[in-house]
Amino acid sequence: MIRLVEPVIRPPSEAYSLLLQITLGCSHNRCSFCGTYRTKKFAVRPLDEILAEIDYAATAYPHTRRIFLCDGNALCVPFEHMTAVLDRINLRFPDLQRVGIYANARDLLRRTPEQLRMLRERKLAIAYLGLESGNDEILRRVDKGNTAAQAVEAVRRAHEAGIKMSVMTLLGLGGKALTREHAEDSARVLSVMNPRYISFLTVVVLPGTPLERDERDGKFEQLDPMEIMRETRALLEKIDVTNSILRSNHVSNLVTLAGNLPRDRERLLAEIDAALADPSLIRQRPFPHML
Repeated sequence: MIRLVEPVIRPPSEAYSLLLQITLGCSHNRCSFCGTYRTKKFAVRPLDEILAEIDYAATAYPHTRRIFLCDGNALCVPFEHMTAVLDRINLRFPDLQRVGIYANARDLLRRTPEQLRMLRERKLAIAYLGLESGNDEILRRVDKGNTAAQAVEAVRRAHEAGIKMSVMTLLGLGGKALTREHAEDSARVLSVMNPRYISFLTVVVLPGTPLERDERDGKFEQLDPMEIMRETRALLEKIDVTNSILRSNHVSNLVTLAGNLPRDRERLLAEIDAALADPSLIRQRPFPHML
């Protein structure tokens, strides 16, 4: 059987993927806004357990086409461990199209170009990276663990290996004090990255997180819904990419946006303007239990 230790999350685009948990939790687990893995102690799952689950899944779901490797930054496992997992997946799933994974900038930078190419040859075709912000001061405040320049270099290396990147930006992460810097710098960094996929999520202050403490201590002030929309507009207006699929469809988002940049920019800006003109089009902030 497949053993999943909750909580387990995956990107919206992996909704129909087979989930295999090769790590528990997140090896960094210090981002101030994130409460996902605070109940878990990080661990790399034993290889024999993972291989046994792959064998079971191949019998139970033989026509699986997509697999997503959990948890938070599963790319951190030793390289030989990862290749053994991917080799078994490729052996047991003849219809496999791709494998996806969460990856942070430091884990991508720890891999050599040859190692990244070897992972791609084993059908690791897409990685999801949380940029969160292109502003280094915001990244420092939320304890992201890398700079914007490191994130840019990580995406560049992945692209060179043929791995598609989906890059996430967290709307509102700079609060009221740094909203302009957050929008401008995130747009600049996304433009340099030029990823195949861009996703917007919206910061939600979760109970028990360092960000909640910062808000209580007056170090962080949330944007109101209209300010979130204005920040989204400023970000979207300045992103300069060649052919990126944009999605803003997470439960945290106040308005759903979907399109291709730059082709659909004007339509997307018009949808934001409509929400700014008619606040009834803006959803209420989600409660923490909805995330």
